[in-house]
Parts: sequence; C-alpha cells; structure tokens
Amino acid sequence: MNKYRWQAIVFVLVAFMLGCNEFMVVGVLSDIAKELRMPVATVGYLVTIFATVYAVSTPFITILTNRFSRYKTLMTLMVIFLIGNTISGLAFNYGVLLVSRVLTAMVAGAIISLIMTFASTIAPRDKRAGLVSWIFAGFSIASVFGVPIGTAISTAYSWHDAFYLISIISVITCLLLGWLLPRQVEQVQGSIKNQLVLLTDKRVYVAIALVLFSAATMYAYYTYIRPILTTGLGFSVTSLNWLLFLIGVMSIFSNRLSGALAERNGLRIMPWFYVVDIALLIVLPLGMNSKVMGLGILLVLTLIITVLNSPVQIHFLNIAEHDYPQSTVLASSLSSIFFNFGISLGSATASGLLGVVGIRHISWAAAVYAVISLGLALTLNRVIKAHRQAIAPK
Repeated sequence: MNKYRWQAIVFVLVAFMLGCNEFMVVGVLSDIAKELRMPVATVGYLVTIFATVYAVSTPFITILTNRFSRYKTLMTLMVIFLIGNTISGLAFNYGVLLVSRVLTAMVAGAIISLIMTFASTIAPRDKRAGLVSWIFAGFSIASVFGVPIGTAISTAYSWHDAFYLISIISVITCLLLGWLLPRQVEQVQGSIKNQLVLLTDKRVYVAIALVLFSAATMYAYYTYIRPILTTGLGFSVTSLNWLLFLIGVMSIFSNRLSGALAERNGLRIMPWFYVVDIALLIVLPLGMNSKVMGLGILLVLTLIITVLNSPVQIHFLNIAEHDYPQSTVLASSLSSIFFNFGISLGSATASGLLGVVGIRHISWAAAVYAVISLGLALTLNRVIKAHRQAIAPK
C-alpha cells in the first residue's frame, strides 16, 4: 500500500474520531439525562451548544493560525481535542460535561478544515472529489459503528466509558498523523482582511446559506432520532443498535452518492433532492402509523439529505484555488462551520417544538427548512451560471 493510501485512511479516521465525539451524544442523551437526573430536552441542548461553539470558533482559529505551520497547528489541536474528550469521560455533573464539550467543539472544526486542506494538497486532482467524499464518509462510519457501539457501551456499562473509547482512538490517530503527514506544505499566507474577501463572493455566501439550512433540515428531526424510533415508531430500546446501524449504513451510501455527484457537477441537480426531502418530511408523521413505512422514510431521508456535502466542498475549494489562494484553509472550513450553525438551528428548533407538537410532528419544521434550501439551491445555480457567462471570452 503506497503512502497516499495510508494518508487517505488516516484522514477518514480523523473524521471518524470527530464524528464519534460529536454525534455519539445523540445516542446516549437518555443515559446522560438519567444519571444526571435532568430532562432529556435539557441535555439535548448539549448538541446545540456544541454545534454553536464549533461554528463560531472555527473561522477564528483557521484565520489566526494561517501564519503557522499547518502540521504543527493540526497536532496541537489534536492534543487539545484529546484532553477535552477525556474530561467528558471524567465528567460527573452537567457543568463539567458542558465545559468539556465546549473545549472539543472549539478545535474540532479547525481540525477537519486542516485535514481537508491536506487532502486537497496531497490528492491528485482526479481523486480529490473521491477523497473528500470518503472524509465525509468517516462521519457516517462513526454513525454506523461508533455511535451504536458507544450506545451499547453506555447501555451495558456507562456513557463515561464511551468517551474513554474515543480518547483511545484519538491517541492512535495522533500517532498516525505524526508519522504520515508532510511537515512542510506550500501555503499562501494572507492578512485577516485578505482571507475574508472570500466571503464577499456571491458564489460563496449563497452556498454557505445552503449548507446552513440543509443541516438545519436534517437536525430539526435527527436530534431526537432515538425517541422517534422508540416513542414515535414503537421500536423497542433493544432494537436501537441495529436500527442506528442501518441508518448509518445508509449514510455511508449517501456519502458515496455525494462523491459521485461531486465528480459530475452535482450542484446542478441538487434542487431535485430538496423536492424529495420536502415531500418525505411532510408525510413522515403519517408514516409513523407503520413501523415499516416510517423506517423506510427515515432511510430514504438519510440517503439524500446530505448529498450536498461533497459537491459544495469541492465548490468552495475550487473557488479558493482559482480566485482566493490565501483563503484555502478558510474555504475548506466553510462547509463544516455552517453545517454546525445549521445543526445548532435545527436542534434548537427540535428541542423547542418537542413539548409543543410532540415527537411525531417535529419533521414539519424540517420541511420548512428544506423549502428554504430548495430556494437557495436554485439561486446558487443561477449565480454560478451568471459568473461563468461573465468571465466567458466574448
């Protein structure tokens, strides 16, 4: 196996590690709430707070560290992440757990943006979309294996032990990164102002809004996927592991589909996916009258609701590479930054509506966000077309 393949594997492992840390909380919310004697809805705000801190801190860290060696910056952030995650495992009250989640959230976004930058630098151009999709797939693999395993460990032993497992994975990942990453890579430095010029490009800020509302669409129902499966659809708690595993497998297929779309300018057909999202989210409450129908709707949603990931990531990287080379790291972080703003918006919406409309109907708020996403997807395609026409030779 050549060095590039090993590097690709460790990049996916980083995404898997971050995905386990971020998403595992969704699977163990009920166990944390039970131990801490708090309402599930209150503990659910851990998801919202994590996503908000992740989104707010990532641009500051990526911009301010642009002048330093990317290798040294990444390794430093990895150590901070390891410390924060270990504190989560040691936490025995809500305050300490909250502080530890904030600490890991502060560095997680910068870690994945640096990984995306290394991937863009190392991968041959014809393999870049595929590698990006596999890095996103690392998060899905975390939901397939990491989240169910973490949930099983939490159920059988303690949610603390689930975080300790992530710490072990983090140590292994740090060692592999130290072995495989190049110490020096070409990087164009720029002032904070010069880096932020990227955000004034209409092709960028419309895509940013699309990422945000796409994530809100997903997390306006996925934040409470466990009660949706049990309370809403009537599955037993003992069925949760294989159900989450099944949803995770569908998410991996989603990322592979996303990579295939990225290789074929998938932004052009993205509006059709949002049309299907809207329809499925509207009929989901009706589908909950049947276990098979409800689960089928959730699986199809999982397949298509995040296909934007790779096409929009390549979109950001291509724009930075061609027009804003000083903003490459910032460009690589935009998707994860605003996806997490969307997670925050979606999870807060779900938490707020849970006590008002009940678990069966929270998907209607997700349908509203999907309608907004559809409008933005159509707008982005018009903006891209207008830009191409403007720069085309007369």
